[in-house]
This record gives sequence, C-alpha cells and structure tokens, in this order.
Amino acid sequence: MATMAIFAPQHTQMDQLGNFIVIEGNIGAGKTTLCKMLAEERGYRLLLEQFADNPFLPHFYENQERYAFPVELFFMTERHKQLQQELAQRDLFQEGIIADYIFFKTLLFARNNLNTEEYRLFQRLFNILNAAFPKPDLLVYLHRSVDNLMANIQKRGRSYERNISRDYLRQIQQAYFNYFRANENIPTLIIDLEDVDFLNEPAYYQKIVDCMSKPYRPGVHRARIF
Repeated sequence: MATMAIFAPQHTQMDQLGNFIVIEGNIGAGKTTLCKMLAEERGYRLLLEQFADNPFLPHFYENQERYAFPVELFFMTERHKQLQQELAQRDLFQEGIIADYIFFKTLLFARNNLNTEEYRLFQRLFNILNAAFPKPDLLVYLHRSVDNLMANIQKRGRSYERNISRDYLRQIQQAYFNYFRANENIPTLIIDLEDVDFLNEPAYYQKIVDCMSKPYRPGVHRARIF
C-alpha cells in the first residue's frame, strides 16, 4: 500500500480525474459533500445514493437484527436500478460521472449486518443483479477516525442516525479495508482526512483534488491531507 503526504496544491487539468469517479467512505466521512463540490466545479453528472428514501432505515437503527435484511435488500435493488439507468445506458466518454457509492458497497454492509443464512441468500441475489457495470477510473475512500465520524453525524442531526454506535462504525470501516485488500483490480485511493474541513477551507479541497489528479495504477494507494 503506497503512502504519500500532500503538502501544497498543484495546478492540474480537469480531465485528469477520469470519466467515472466514485467517492466512498464511512457514515459521516463527507463523501456526498465532496461529490457535490467536484460535480459543481468540474461539470460532472452527479450520482447520489438515495438512502433517505429507504423506509426501513429508521427502524434498522432501532432494531438491527429485525430490520437488517429488508433494509439491505431495499438498498441493493435501489442502487442497482439507479446505476443501471445512469451507467449502463450512458457514454461515459461523452459525460463524466461522479458517484458517492459503488455497487459492491451493497455486499460490504450486508456481510456486516446479516446473519449467515441471510447473507448467503443475499449474496445469491447480489450476484444476479451485479450486471457488467463499468469499473470506476478511480475509487476514492475518505478515511476519518470514529470520533470524527461521530462528531459529523451529530452535527448534521439526522434523527434516524442518532443510535449509530462507535462499534458499528468500526465494523463498517473494517469491512471496507478488507474489501480493498482483497480487490486490487481498481485504482483505489485512501485519503486520510482526520478533522479536515474541506467544505469551508478551500485549500484543503484543492489538496484533495490535486491528490486525486495523480495517475494511479490498479491497487491501493494512500495519502494524507493536513
């Protein structure tokens, strides 16, 4: 895993980011915020996960064991429908797309939330729905400590997130890193942000963009913004 530190912004060309970019991260990492900023600046088509439309989500945070399967099934079918509409029928070379999730995220959360039998069934359904979506030119994972994630979650004040625990966030974080270690066929950049506020500090945002603009081979790379 390559590691680098970014100290100062460098001027880059817009098309260096690629035609299909995915920004991932744990709950509260800032992935949707970064997607919106990049889309506005660079003219990318914005593809955001509609998680708030999941009717089972508030119940899941109250009783995970009971509502894990329906919440994950709803997420999977909605993600598949959205990606199929936006990616399978679109020429990515004509219009760049930036998304705040990758479809394989469905399996990561399911593995963490479902029991063995539920997960076995879920994985079979996932394999059926996992159509030949194009791979992203770059998968970016925004990494923050659990304490910072909790602070961000509390700050945005979503009622259905109030019962998210530190242990749950650690489990999700570990699921992502397990996936990165096992799947090195996509250029993946893990950016350590800690308490960086790139929304209100333009210099930090520019450092992230400069970092993303570098060429990356398939595999996992790591950078730190400070």
